[in-house]
Amino acid sequence: MYIQIEEPTEKISTDAVKMWRISNSIGHGIAFFIIAVLIICTEKFDWFGWIAIVLYILGGIGFLSAIFSIVIEPVYLQLTWRYRIDQQFVQLKHGKWQVQHTLIPMEKVEYVRTEQGPIMRRYALYNIEIGTTTSSHVIPAIPAETAQHLKAEIASFAKIQDTDGVEGERA
Repeated sequence: MYIQIEEPTEKISTDAVKMWRISNSIGHGIAFFIIAVLIICTEKFDWFGWIAIVLYILGGIGFLSAIFSIVIEPVYLQLTWRYRIDQQFVQLKHGKWQVQHTLIPMEKVEYVRTEQGPIMRRYALYNIEIGTTTSSHVIPAIPAETAQHLKAEIASFAKIQDTDGVEGERA
């Protein structure tokens, strides 16, 4: 007995590309700053020569990593991420070469929450985290209005009570 499950078709926001590029740029900028400070220290304090060589190699690898994670990876992720939410399952699908297709039965969902960092706030995006007994799954970069709607929809389908009440409010 097989169930016919439709493929996920909902896409994440196109602003995710900008958000991931900014985030990855900040991370790589910090790494390059640390490597530059260490290279200056090798010159100033006359450290062993091999340390400078290792730092230059790390800088080169970091440069290649920055090109991939700032230019290529965000576009790839945005183009391949799909999700679908219905009364039976939450479906997550992403990847082109190594495709991951996750089906989460609604009866296994224990909690659903939205997360937003400072860069995501700038673009009005949220991550939706769906938790089960053994793991948690994230749908990245969902627009604010859609994220709140999906959170309520998942909670309704999974029969989860909302615990994000206003401070001082009693049930």
